Amino acid sequence: MGCVFCNEEGGDVLWEDERMRVVHASAEAEYPGFCRVIWNAHVAEFSDLGAEDREHLMRAVYAVERALRRVMQPSKVNLASLGNQVPHVHWHVIPRFTNDAHFPMSIWSPRQRTVSEAMLGQRRAQATLLRDAVRQEIEQALA
Repeated sequence: MGCVFCNEEGGDVLWEDERMRVVHASAEAEYPGFCRVIWNAHVAEFSDLGAEDREHLMRAVYAVERALRRVMQPSKVNLASLGNQVPHVHWHVIPRFTNDAHFPMSIWSPRQRTVSEAMLGQRRAQATLLRDAVRQEIEQALA
């Protein structure tokens, strides 16, 4: 199978259970804290999941957003489930800042500015705290 999320973790695994995983997309160097919530089974559309699985997944998305807000204190959090290039159910949970490289546009839009390495370094340091925060939030959300 040629699906990247079936063949690879998709980032540094912060939390997982038998149905899904939450990863820090550390390869997205300009977006420290960028997380993905990835369904483990190869399913292309959210509506292909049963009601219980959809709720389980969305509770995790909610928990990751809460963890990002607590740890990174972004100006905004973007949630996206596109799947055009990787047709495998996954959600992007992206902390956004008014001075990030693409704000106010999406991160996939043309660059608006350059962000200093010092600022990115500070955000990367904050992102190291996500593992515990994500686990705490998910434990509460899935209880």
